[in-house]
Amino acid sequence: MEIVIIGAGVVGLATGWRAAAAGAAVTLVDPDPGGGASSVAAGMLTPVSEVTYGEEPLLRLGLASRDRYGAFVAELEELTGLETAYRTDGILQVAFDSDDLTYLDDLRRFQESLGIAAEALTGRECRKAEPMLAPGVRGGLLAPEDGSIDPRRLTAALLTAAEKAGARLVRRRAAGVAVENDAAAGVRLDDGTVVRADRVLLAAGPWSGDLAGLPPGAVPPVRPVKGQVMRLRTRVPFLTRATRGLVKGSSVYLVPRADGEIVLGATQEELGFDTRVTAGGLWELLRDARELLPGITELEFAEVSAGLRPGSPDNAPVMGPSALPGLFVGTGHFRNGVLLTPVSADILSAMLLDGPVPDVAGHFSPDRFSAEVHSR
Repeated sequence: MEIVIIGAGVVGLATGWRAAAAGAAVTLVDPDPGGGASSVAAGMLTPVSEVTYGEEPLLRLGLASRDRYGAFVAELEELTGLETAYRTDGILQVAFDSDDLTYLDDLRRFQESLGIAAEALTGRECRKAEPMLAPGVRGGLLAPEDGSIDPRRLTAALLTAAEKAGARLVRRRAAGVAVENDAAAGVRLDDGTVVRADRVLLAAGPWSGDLAGLPPGAVPPVRPVKGQVMRLRTRVPFLTRATRGLVKGSSVYLVPRADGEIVLGATQEELGFDTRVTAGGLWELLRDARELLPGITELEFAEVSAGLRPGSPDNAPVMGPSALPGLFVGTGHFRNGVLLTPVSADILSAMLLDGPVPDVAGHFSPDRFSAEVHSR
Protein backbone atom coordinates (compact mmCIF):
# COMPACT_ATOMS: atom_id res chain seq x y z
CA MET A 1 0.00 0.00 0.00
CA GLU A 2 1.40 3.37 -1.08
CA ILE A 3 0.05 6.27 0.98
CA VAL A 4 0.65 9.99 0.61
CA ILE A 5 -0.22 12.23 3.56
CA ILE A 6 -0.67 15.94 2.84
CA GLY A 7 0.29 17.75 6.03
CA ALA A 8 2.89 16.95 8.67
CA GLY A 9 1.33 18.36 11.81
CA VAL A 10 0.86 16.13 14.82
CA VAL A 11 -2.07 14.20 13.30
CA GLY A 12 -0.41 13.68 9.92
CA LEU A 13 2.92 12.67 11.49
CA ALA A 14 1.36 10.26 13.98
CA THR A 15 -0.76 8.63 11.28
CA GLY A 16 2.27 8.35 9.01
CA TRP A 17 4.25 6.72 11.80
CA ARG A 18 1.51 4.18 12.49
CA ALA A 19 0.92 3.39 8.83
CA ALA A 20 4.63 3.05 8.02
CA ALA A 21 5.18 0.85 11.07
CA ALA A 22 2.39 -1.40 9.77
CA GLY A 23 4.23 -1.88 6.49
CA ALA A 24 2.81 0.81 4.20
CA ALA A 25 5.03 2.91 1.95
CA VAL A 26 4.30 6.37 3.36
CA THR A 27 5.22 9.78 1.94
CA LEU A 28 4.55 12.92 3.98
CA VAL A 29 4.23 16.15 1.99
CA ASP A 30 4.71 19.43 3.86
CA PRO A 31 7.04 22.40 3.23
CA ASP A 32 7.36 23.05 6.98
CA PRO A 33 6.77 19.87 9.04
CA GLY A 34 5.32 20.70 12.44
CA GLY A 35 5.32 24.41 11.61
CA GLY A 36 1.58 25.08 11.64
CA ALA A 37 -0.81 25.02 14.58
CA SER A 38 1.27 22.23 16.16
CA SER A 39 4.14 24.65 16.78
CA VAL A 40 1.90 27.24 18.44
CA ALA A 41 -0.34 25.00 20.57
CA ALA A 42 0.07 24.91 24.34
CA GLY A 43 -0.50 21.15 24.58
CA MET A 44 -3.31 20.88 27.12
CA LEU A 45 -4.76 17.35 27.28
CA THR A 46 -8.12 18.36 28.66
CA PRO A 47 -11.15 16.38 27.50
CA VAL A 48 -12.84 16.86 30.88
CA SER A 49 -11.89 20.51 31.36
CA GLU A 50 -13.05 21.52 27.87
CA VAL A 51 -16.32 19.57 27.67
CA THR A 52 -19.33 21.70 26.75
CA TYR A 53 -23.01 21.00 26.28
CA GLY A 54 -23.87 19.07 23.12
CA GLU A 55 -20.34 17.75 22.60
CA GLU A 56 -20.68 14.36 24.29
CA PRO A 57 -19.30 12.38 21.29
CA LEU A 58 -16.27 14.69 21.19
CA LEU A 59 -15.80 14.16 24.92
CA ARG A 60 -15.77 10.38 24.43
CA LEU A 61 -13.25 10.74 21.64
CA GLY A 62 -11.09 12.97 23.84
CA LEU A 63 -11.25 10.55 26.76
CA ALA A 64 -10.30 7.66 24.46
CA SER A 65 -7.29 9.63 23.24
CA ARG A 66 -6.23 10.82 26.70
CA ASP A 67 -6.34 7.25 27.96
CA ARG A 68 -4.07 6.18 25.08
CA TYR A 69 -1.50 8.90 25.77
CA GLY A 70 0.60 7.15 28.43
CA ALA A 71 1.36 4.10 26.28
CA PHE A 72 1.62 6.28 23.15
CA VAL A 73 4.26 8.55 24.70
CA ALA A 74 6.17 5.65 26.28
CA GLU A 75 6.45 3.92 22.88
CA LEU A 76 7.37 7.16 21.13
CA GLU A 77 10.06 8.18 23.63
CA GLU A 78 11.59 4.70 23.73
CA LEU A 79 11.77 4.55 19.93
CA THR A 80 13.24 8.02 19.43
CA GLY A 81 15.08 8.76 22.68
CA LEU A 82 13.35 12.16 22.71
CA GLU A 83 11.35 13.55 25.62
CA THR A 84 7.91 15.07 25.11
CA ALA A 85 7.34 16.71 28.55
CA TYR A 86 4.20 14.63 29.03
CA ARG A 87 2.51 15.38 32.37
CA THR A 88 -0.45 13.80 34.15
CA ASP A 89 -0.78 16.02 37.21
CA GLY A 90 -4.29 17.27 36.44
CA ILE A 91 -5.84 20.51 35.24
CA LEU A 92 -7.11 23.19 37.59
CA GLN A 93 -10.02 25.38 36.49
CA VAL A 94 -10.60 28.53 38.53
CA ALA A 95 -13.33 31.17 38.64
CA PHE A 96 -12.60 34.88 39.03
CA ASP A 97 -16.05 36.05 40.19
CA SER A 98 -19.39 34.63 41.32
CA ASP A 99 -20.80 34.40 37.78
CA ASP A 100 -17.73 32.45 36.66
CA LEU A 101 -18.13 30.15 39.65
CA THR A 102 -21.79 29.55 38.80
CA TYR A 103 -20.73 28.48 35.32
CA LEU A 104 -18.15 26.07 36.75
CA ASP A 105 -20.75 24.63 39.14
CA ASP A 106 -23.09 24.01 36.20
CA LEU A 107 -20.22 22.45 34.29
CA ARG A 108 -19.45 20.12 37.19
CA ARG A 109 -23.06 18.94 37.33
CA PHE A 110 -23.01 18.31 33.60
CA GLN A 111 -19.78 16.33 33.92
CA GLU A 112 -21.28 14.27 36.74
CA SER A 113 -24.33 13.53 34.58
CA LEU A 114 -21.92 11.99 32.06
CA GLY A 115 -20.27 9.89 34.75
CA ILE A 116 -17.12 12.02 34.95
CA ALA A 117 -15.82 13.02 38.34
CA ALA A 118 -14.40 16.50 38.79
CA GLU A 119 -13.43 17.72 42.26
CA ALA A 120 -14.99 21.01 43.35
CA LEU A 121 -12.59 23.31 45.24
CA THR A 122 -13.15 26.38 47.36
CA GLY A 123 -11.11 29.50 46.70
CA ARG A 124 -8.86 28.63 49.63
CA GLU A 125 -8.31 25.12 48.28
CA CYS A 126 -7.44 26.55 44.86
CA ARG A 127 -4.84 28.83 46.44
CA LYS A 128 -3.43 25.95 48.45
CA ALA A 129 -2.96 24.02 45.21
CA GLU A 130 -1.52 27.09 43.42
CA PRO A 131 -0.27 29.70 45.94
CA MET A 132 0.28 32.39 43.30
CA LEU A 133 -3.44 32.64 42.55
CA ALA A 134 -5.11 35.93 43.46
CA PRO A 135 -6.82 36.18 46.86
CA GLY A 136 -10.15 36.91 45.15
CA VAL A 137 -10.38 33.65 43.19
CA ARG A 138 -13.78 32.28 44.15
CA GLY A 139 -13.34 28.54 43.59
CA GLY A 140 -12.66 25.96 40.95
CA LEU A 141 -12.58 22.42 39.68
CA LEU A 142 -9.77 19.90 39.54
CA ALA A 143 -9.75 17.37 36.69
CA PRO A 144 -7.16 14.99 38.17
CA GLU A 145 -6.64 12.80 35.10
CA ASP A 146 -6.18 15.57 32.53
CA GLY A 147 -2.65 16.74 31.73
CA SER A 148 -0.36 18.39 29.22
CA ILE A 149 2.46 17.82 26.77
CA ASP A 150 4.90 20.04 24.87
CA PRO A 151 3.66 20.01 21.24
CA ARG A 152 7.01 21.14 19.84
CA ARG A 153 8.79 18.23 21.51
CA LEU A 154 5.95 15.91 20.50
CA THR A 155 6.21 16.99 16.87
CA ALA A 156 9.98 16.47 16.81
CA ALA A 157 9.58 12.99 18.27
CA LEU A 158 6.80 12.07 15.83
CA LEU A 159 8.88 13.23 12.86
CA THR A 160 11.79 11.09 14.05
CA ALA A 161 9.51 8.10 14.67
CA ALA A 162 7.90 8.37 11.23
CA GLU A 163 11.30 8.48 9.53
CA LYS A 164 12.57 5.56 11.63
CA ALA A 165 9.52 3.57 10.52
CA GLY A 166 10.44 4.23 6.89
CA ALA A 167 8.22 7.19 6.01
CA ARG A 168 9.62 9.58 3.41
CA LEU A 169 9.36 13.34 3.90
CA VAL A 170 8.93 15.66 0.93
CA ARG A 171 9.43 19.29 1.96
CA ARG A 172 7.26 20.84 -0.74
CA ARG A 173 3.77 22.28 -0.94
CA ALA A 174 0.99 20.08 -2.28
CA ALA A 175 -0.69 21.96 -5.14
CA GLY A 176 -3.42 19.47 -5.92
CA VAL A 177 -4.73 15.94 -5.85
CA ALA A 178 -3.97 13.83 -8.91
CA VAL A 179 -7.20 12.20 -10.11
CA GLU A 180 -7.41 9.27 -12.50
CA ASN A 181 -10.51 7.28 -13.41
CA ASP A 182 -12.55 9.36 -10.95
CA ALA A 183 -10.31 8.38 -8.00
CA ALA A 184 -7.39 9.93 -6.14
CA ALA A 185 -4.14 8.62 -7.58
CA GLY A 186 -1.58 10.76 -5.80
CA VAL A 187 -0.51 14.32 -5.06
CA ARG A 188 0.72 17.00 -7.44
CA LEU A 189 3.50 19.11 -5.91
CA ASP A 190 4.10 22.81 -6.47
CA ASP A 191 6.98 22.01 -8.83
CA GLY A 192 4.69 19.97 -11.09
CA THR A 193 5.87 16.52 -10.08
CA VAL A 194 3.37 13.90 -8.99
CA VAL A 195 3.79 11.55 -6.04
CA ARG A 196 1.64 8.56 -6.92
CA ALA A 197 -0.25 6.63 -4.27
CA ASP A 198 -2.97 4.08 -3.75
CA ARG A 199 -4.54 6.33 -1.12
CA VAL A 200 -4.18 9.96 -0.13
CA LEU A 201 -4.81 11.42 3.33
CA LEU A 202 -5.63 15.10 3.48
CA ALA A 203 -4.39 16.38 6.87
CA ALA A 204 -3.47 19.93 5.95
CA GLY A 205 -5.38 21.75 8.67
CA PRO A 206 -7.26 24.85 7.49
CA TRP A 207 -5.64 24.49 4.05
CA SER A 208 -7.30 21.10 3.52
CA GLY A 209 -9.85 22.47 1.05
CA ASP A 210 -7.34 24.62 -0.83
CA LEU A 211 -6.18 22.05 -3.38
CA ALA A 212 -6.73 21.80 -7.10
CA GLY A 213 -8.37 18.67 -8.48
CA LEU A 214 -10.96 18.23 -5.73
CA PRO A 215 -14.50 17.78 -7.08
CA PRO A 216 -17.08 20.16 -5.56
CA GLY A 217 -18.26 18.85 -2.18
CA ALA A 218 -15.56 16.16 -1.99
CA VAL A 219 -14.12 17.64 1.22
CA PRO A 220 -16.18 19.32 3.97
CA PRO A 221 -15.36 23.01 4.46
CA VAL A 222 -12.65 23.74 7.02
CA ARG A 223 -12.01 27.29 8.17
CA PRO A 224 -9.01 28.87 9.93
CA VAL A 225 -9.53 30.04 13.53
CA LYS A 226 -6.69 32.25 14.73
CA GLY A 227 -5.12 31.79 18.14
CA GLN A 228 -2.48 34.07 19.65
CA VAL A 229 -0.17 32.61 22.29
CA MET A 230 2.47 34.14 24.57
CA ARG A 231 5.42 32.35 26.12
CA LEU A 232 6.90 33.61 29.38
CA ARG A 233 9.80 32.38 31.46
CA THR A 234 10.47 32.16 35.18
CA ARG A 235 13.50 31.13 37.24
CA VAL A 236 11.49 30.61 40.43
CA PRO A 237 8.48 28.34 41.09
CA PHE A 238 5.33 30.06 39.85
CA LEU A 239 2.76 27.51 38.69
CA THR A 240 2.84 23.76 39.29
CA ARG A 241 0.16 22.49 36.90
CA ALA A 242 -1.80 23.60 33.85
CA THR A 243 -4.45 26.09 34.93
CA ARG A 244 -7.50 27.33 33.04
CA GLY A 245 -9.30 30.41 34.28
CA LEU A 246 -12.66 32.06 33.68
CA VAL A 247 -12.45 35.83 34.04
CA LYS A 248 -15.80 37.57 33.61
CA GLY A 249 -16.77 34.95 31.06
CA SER A 250 -13.49 34.99 29.14
CA SER A 251 -11.26 31.93 29.11
CA VAL A 252 -7.50 31.97 29.56
CA TYR A 253 -5.04 29.17 30.27
CA LEU A 254 -1.48 28.82 31.49
CA VAL A 255 0.64 25.73 30.94
CA PRO A 256 3.95 25.43 32.84
CA ARG A 257 6.94 23.46 31.59
CA ALA A 258 9.68 21.90 33.69
CA ASP A 259 12.28 24.25 32.17
CA GLY A 260 10.52 27.36 33.50
CA GLU A 261 8.50 28.22 30.40
CA ILE A 262 4.85 29.16 30.89
CA VAL A 263 2.58 29.15 27.84
CA LEU A 264 -0.23 31.69 28.05
CA GLY A 265 -3.13 31.47 25.63
CA ALA A 266 -5.18 31.65 23.65
CA THR A 267 -7.33 34.02 21.67
CA GLN A 268 -10.01 32.67 19.36
CA GLU A 269 -10.50 34.86 16.30
CA GLU A 270 -12.45 34.29 13.09
CA LEU A 271 -10.22 36.39 10.80
CA GLY A 272 -9.41 34.06 7.92
CA PHE A 273 -5.78 33.32 7.14
CA ASP A 274 -4.44 36.10 9.34
CA THR A 275 -1.44 35.14 11.48
CA ARG A 276 -0.47 38.62 12.68
CA VAL A 277 0.31 38.99 16.36
CA THR A 278 -1.63 41.98 17.62
CA ALA A 279 -1.24 44.24 20.63
CA GLY A 280 -4.93 43.82 21.44
CA GLY A 281 -4.76 40.04 21.48
CA LEU A 282 -1.74 40.01 23.77
CA TRP A 283 -3.31 42.65 26.03
CA GLU A 284 -6.43 40.50 26.47
CA LEU A 285 -4.32 37.50 27.46
CA LEU A 286 -2.24 39.45 29.98
CA ARG A 287 -5.26 41.31 31.33
CA ASP A 288 -7.14 38.11 32.17
CA ALA A 289 -4.07 36.22 33.36
CA ARG A 290 -3.15 39.09 35.71
CA GLU A 291 -6.60 38.96 37.34
CA LEU A 292 -5.93 35.34 38.28
CA LEU A 293 -2.18 35.48 38.89
CA PRO A 294 -1.08 39.05 39.70
CA GLY A 295 2.60 38.09 39.55
CA ILE A 296 2.36 37.12 35.88
CA THR A 297 3.53 40.55 34.74
CA GLU A 298 6.84 40.10 36.58
CA LEU A 299 7.81 37.11 34.45
CA GLU A 300 10.30 37.33 31.62
CA PHE A 301 8.84 37.70 28.14
CA ALA A 302 10.11 35.01 25.74
CA GLU A 303 7.97 34.71 22.60
CA VAL A 304 4.66 35.48 20.93
CA SER A 305 3.11 33.57 18.04
CA ALA A 306 -0.15 33.03 16.23
CA GLY A 307 -1.48 29.89 14.59
CA LEU A 308 -4.53 28.78 12.65
CA ARG A 309 -6.69 26.00 14.07
CA PRO A 310 -8.73 24.01 11.54
CA GLY A 311 -12.44 24.37 12.36
CA SER A 312 -15.12 22.24 10.72
CA PRO A 313 -18.76 23.45 10.51
CA ASP A 314 -19.52 21.79 13.87
CA ASN A 315 -16.01 22.30 15.31
CA ALA A 316 -15.46 18.54 15.57
CA PRO A 317 -12.86 16.44 13.70
CA VAL A 318 -13.50 15.14 10.21
CA MET A 319 -11.96 11.69 9.75
CA GLY A 320 -12.70 9.13 7.08
CA PRO A 321 -13.12 8.53 3.34
CA SER A 322 -14.18 11.54 1.30
CA ALA A 323 -16.61 11.62 -1.60
CA LEU A 324 -13.64 11.09 -3.93
CA PRO A 325 -12.57 7.42 -3.91
CA GLY A 326 -9.04 6.95 -2.62
CA LEU A 327 -9.02 10.29 -0.79
CA PHE A 328 -9.31 10.28 3.01
CA VAL A 329 -9.71 13.29 5.30
CA GLY A 330 -8.11 13.89 8.71
CA THR A 331 -8.68 17.49 9.69
CA GLY A 332 -11.03 19.84 11.56
CA HIS A 333 -9.55 19.07 15.00
CA PHE A 334 -9.98 22.75 16.02
CA ARG A 335 -8.69 23.23 19.61
CA ASN A 336 -8.06 19.53 20.20
CA GLY A 337 -5.45 18.45 17.67
CA VAL A 338 -2.75 17.63 20.22
CA LEU A 339 -5.18 15.90 22.59
CA LEU A 340 -6.68 13.80 19.79
CA THR A 341 -3.39 12.77 18.18
CA PRO A 342 -3.17 9.17 19.51
CA VAL A 343 -6.77 8.22 18.76
CA SER A 344 -6.76 10.04 15.40
CA ALA A 345 -3.64 8.13 14.34
CA ASP A 346 -5.31 4.85 15.31
CA ILE A 347 -8.50 5.73 13.42
CA LEU A 348 -6.89 7.10 10.28
CA SER A 349 -4.19 4.45 9.91
CA ALA A 350 -6.82 1.74 10.34
CA MET A 351 -8.99 3.33 7.65
CA LEU A 352 -6.07 3.72 5.24
CA LEU A 353 -5.00 0.11 5.74
CA ASP A 354 -8.49 -1.45 5.86
CA GLY A 355 -8.03 -2.45 9.50
CA PRO A 356 -10.56 -2.47 12.36
CA VAL A 357 -11.58 1.11 13.12
CA PRO A 358 -12.14 2.15 16.76
CA ASP A 359 -15.82 2.55 17.59
CA VAL A 360 -15.40 6.16 18.73
CA ALA A 361 -14.77 7.19 15.10
CA GLY A 362 -18.41 6.78 14.13
CA HIS A 363 -19.56 10.34 14.84
CA PHE A 364 -16.78 12.04 12.88
CA SER A 365 -17.19 10.80 9.31
CA PRO A 366 -17.04 13.43 6.52
CA ASP A 367 -20.42 12.27 5.20
CA ARG A 368 -22.18 13.92 8.16
CA PHE A 369 -21.94 17.15 6.18
CA SER A 370 -23.08 15.71 2.83
CA ALA A 371 -26.69 16.91 3.18
CA GLU A 372 -25.50 20.40 4.07
CA VAL A 373 -23.07 20.47 1.13
CA HIS A 374 -25.65 19.27 -1.40
CA SER A 375 -28.28 21.73 -0.16
CA ARG A 376 -26.15 24.75 -1.03
